[in-house]
Amino acid sequence: MSDLNIAELIDCANYPIDQPESKQYQSIVKFARERLDVDGCIRFNQFIKNDYLADLRRETESLAPQALFSIEEYTPYGTPPDYSFPDGHPRNNTHRTTSGNVTRDLIPESTLIQQIYLNPLFQRFIADCLEALEIFPFRDPMRGLIINAMPNNTTLGWHFDANEFVVSLMTKKAEQGGEFEYCPNIRQPGTENYETVQAVLDDKRDEVKVLDLQVGDIQIFKGRFSMHRVAPTQGQRHTAIFGYSREPGYIGSVESTQRIYGRVMQEHIDADHIRHSDGLSD
Repeated sequence: MSDLNIAELIDCANYPIDQPESKQYQSIVKFARERLDVDGCIRFNQFIKNDYLADLRRETESLAPQALFSIEEYTPYGTPPDYSFPDGHPRNNTHRTTSGNVTRDLIPESTLIQQIYLNPLFQRFIADCLEALEIFPFRDPMRGLIINAMPNNTTLGWHFDANEFVVSLMTKKAEQGGEFEYCPNIRQPGTENYETVQAVLDDKRDEVKVLDLQVGDIQIFKGRFSMHRVAPTQGQRHTAIFGYSREPGYIGSVESTQRIYGRVMQEHIDADHIRHSDGLSD
């Protein structure tokens, strides 16, 4: 399918992203901003029309065999253990994520998920929910659009995102398990809150919320400040992850791209990387 008419795909009766001046649109955006401020997370139920759910599932199912799996263990900050910290510290607490990722360079431009990702009306809606004047697709040729593929009995371990926010679309739900678990605002700029992070890693659930996403749901999540994971699955689970930033030109570092995806491209080597200025570990 090409030249996507977004109104055909999205339930614009309930989510009128093609009518940004409407009262209904403004009401949805207002609610999303409130939830993102409080919880760092908003889910739009059944955002995609039922008629297209099977097409989206087939897209990700057909591409999932190309998923790249990391073989390294890393901390919730996406780094190897740092032994300058004491034993039992979150910066030494490592795990290996067993889910895999199909990177954007492996996803045909004709797919529905590529067209949703680049659609101006969809981007405008996400930007409005985030109170941003504009958002920009990543320039990173691998990270911009990801299919997170979780075969049977796999998990996506506790972690923070390097980017402030992420947008996701569930295309295939696990038979059991696979819930999205998150700790809203567990850290803030300049404050890592290691004690509470370690409590979560020790399986204390006081800070943990659970979101049981359904096929066709869109989620906006501020994953830089809220540690999160996907619980172990029974059966396969697929999610399309859309990478946007508030400034144009984002490209991930060579080090993190190699570690997470097992390879890099020339764009990563050539890029001048700008580090975050919020005092938090990536």
